[in-house]
Amino acid sequence: MQRTQDHEEGIGLMIRKAFVMKVHPEHLEEYRRRHQPIWPELEALLRAHGVHRYSIFHHPQTHQLFAYAEIESESRWQAIADTAVCRRWWESMQSLMETEPDHRPASVPLTEMFHLAPHP
Repeated sequence: MQRTQDHEEGIGLMIRKAFVMKVHPEHLEEYRRRHQPIWPELEALLRAHGVHRYSIFHHPQTHQLFAYAEIESESRWQAIADTAVCRRWWESMQSLMETEPDHRPASVPLTEMFHLAPHP
């Protein structure tokens, strides 16, 4: 877990998280479509749980999805999984990607190896 001060937006201490998931290649365009935009209630939920930035990138050869998020609290991040909105989102996405038995995306956390912080 890496923390950084975000001086550019006046945000306090942020936790940077990164993880990989995998989309089924035949469903890539549908995966993209469903994220443009995500449901308004899911966006509101993420923001209410202290998520300030969240990006997902696709690797074209492996079909891995690299996710990066900046969050206020690990416990608030984990609490997202217990919400009805999140569970509905997972259910809607399960056919498009590798998932766990409870329909959450199968993911592998990544360890930060380098970070260039903004100047204070």
